[in-house]
Amino acid sequence: MSSDAVKKRKPKVIRNETGTPETKRGRAEGDQVTYPAGPHLIGQRKLFTAKTQDVRVYNEEVELEARDPQQDYMLYKDTCAALAKLMAEIQELKAGGAKVGSVEIEERRTQCSVHFITLKKLNRLAHMRLKKGRDQTHEVNTHIVSSSGEFYNAFPSLEMSWKWTFLESQHEEIELVSEEEFFQEAPAEISRPHVTRDDQHQLTLARLDWELEQRKRLAEQYKMSLARKEKIQKAIEQKREYLSSLQPGLQNIMQASLPVQEYLAIPFEHMQKQAEVSRHLPPPLYVLLVQAGAYGQACDKNLSVSISGDVDEAKALSRPPEDSQDDESDSDAEEEQQNTKRRRPTVGVQLDDKRKEMLRRHPLSLCVDLKCKDGSVLHLFFYYLMNLNILTVKTKVSTTTDLSGAVSAGSLLNSESLLNCLYASDHGKETPNPANRYQFDKVGITTFADYVSDLGHPYVWMQKLGGLQFSSDSALTGSALSASHMERTMKLLRGRLQARLALHKQFSSLEHSIIPVSSECQHLFPAKVVSGLMRWTMMSHQEFTELGFVQHVLKAGLVHETDLFFMAVVERGTARLLAAVVMNPRYPEVAPLFSFSLHWKGERSGRTDDNLRAMESEVNVFRSELQGPRPGLQLLTNQIQRLCVCLDVYLETESQVCDGSEGPKEFPREKMCLRTVHLMLHLSPIKMNKMQGLQKQP
Repeated sequence: MSSDAVKKRKPKVIRNETGTPETKRGRAEGDQVTYPAGPHLIGQRKLFTAKTQDVRVYNEEVELEARDPQQDYMLYKDTCAALAKLMAEIQELKAGGAKVGSVEIEERRTQCSVHFITLKKLNRLAHMRLKKGRDQTHEVNTHIVSSSGEFYNAFPSLEMSWKWTFLESQHEEIELVSEEEFFQEAPAEISRPHVTRDDQHQLTLARLDWELEQRKRLAEQYKMSLARKEKIQKAIEQKREYLSSLQPGLQNIMQASLPVQEYLAIPFEHMQKQAEVSRHLPPPLYVLLVQAGAYGQACDKNLSVSISGDVDEAKALSRPPEDSQDDESDSDAEEEQQNTKRRRPTVGVQLDDKRKEMLRRHPLSLCVDLKCKDGSVLHLFFYYLMNLNILTVKTKVSTTTDLSGAVSAGSLLNSESLLNCLYASDHGKETPNPANRYQFDKVGITTFADYVSDLGHPYVWMQKLGGLQFSSDSALTGSALSASHMERTMKLLRGRLQARLALHKQFSSLEHSIIPVSSECQHLFPAKVVSGLMRWTMMSHQEFTELGFVQHVLKAGLVHETDLFFMAVVERGTARLLAAVVMNPRYPEVAPLFSFSLHWKGERSGRTDDNLRAMESEVNVFRSELQGPRPGLQLLTNQIQRLCVCLDVYLETESQVCDGSEGPKEFPREKMCLRTVHLMLHLSPIKMNKMQGLQKQP
């Protein structure tokens, strides 16, 4: 490097620190730098040249004393504004297409560098001011502490007065009662009004004494309460131990008393279990349980009610769904979904599932047992269809004797027809709830009758027993509606069972060509009846409609599909009488209906022969004479016996010749008749005079 280049080099600013890079670089060039005597100044800067070795000291602290902080702040703002302006101009130049190394951009970049240097200097000065301020504050605080210590050592009384001036007592944290309350409640020896009203210090002391007295009282009350609490807890523990030991003993007593309960017919344990299970019954079944139990207890000792079914499933229905169970079932549902992705259920399968869900029964059911005097029992099983909101019933009959002998009586005790028309026109084939019709349309159910055999019959009277009302005929609902129908319905049920059992016995005799007539009804018939029953059979509704001599009955609307149909054959000699019998389910309240066809010298019926019509009237119309003792269970056999008597009279009085002789020779007259003809009608004397024992014309 030449000496001219050294002369032209500008002086360089370096820090006055030992071993700085500038001094090392100067020493490496072989120049020695001499410093003035005395300690080195930290923060000073020196200007020197390598040739002349002249040293000029630059001190920033001195410059800091001469600078105004407000002017530095304004310089900082102006520098930042200028820097932002230059940056914006550079951005505009670049956006205008100027190149990076162009003169305009380089000039502005140089100016930006100068402004950055200015900002660095201002930042350095700000830090120096902050450090200087902290040092001055620390120096002043140290001086004050040392001066105050010397002062208090010289005057200790002033220090104590200073402490007492700023002393904070702990009683100020205690929440005392107000002064008015203090003077009202505190006793005179503590409040001392003549002293404390004028002296605030004495007032505070008195209030503190009163607070202490109150706290002592509360402490005593607290101790007494704790002692009382411990005493009560001990008593509770003793009673709990006693009760826990009492339960096994009571269970043993109840178990040992079971034979006594059964002997006295007081089943306490059974009633307790039933009461616990009854909480899970649906409302209609619960109403039926309460009302039937109350009626049995008050009016009918032979009526009993019990609950059957799955109690756990009923509890699950009444329990709200838990989130944990849902979370656990999510994984199972996902697995099932993955397994069934390829096998989607068909529309038919989906409808079947919906039907099953709609026709779902509650897991609990009721069983009502009606006992008769002869030992027979009518079992009624009541079910509740949850989605349809209706009750259904199934029946079963238990008897003490074997009832398998009569063939024609097979449908009398059939559960499908036993309770038909208990009330008029109540066939139990369709649901009584009108809303079910719309529910059935959604799942493709055309009629509820298709499911009656599985679910039971939804009779209207049964809905009323459960407190369900689907019409506006009555304003009663719930328990009131059930109670209003309970007594009559139970009597009808017991009467239906007795009537069917009586018919069963009568059919067994009729099938053996024996007409059973009780001793109470013997006076209704003559001593000798020649015509006899040859056959008694049952037939279907279709077979009945195919008979020619019953068409007038069908047209009159006196026959229904729920009726029972039978055929009786009565013979005497060559005469053969066919009697088609229509028996209403409400027998004996509704009398059986007879239609005749006589096969003797041709075929005759009530439509072609006045005497046969009169016989039909005598058998069908005069029910009150043939009913016998109440409840009229001998009505059917009395009607058949009257039919035989009428046939005897008809055959004995029928004219066969025109010579004036009465009666055919084939059938000799065995009954005393008052007249053989009646004016122009020529009717036979088929009506019997019970007082005289004679036959007369109707």
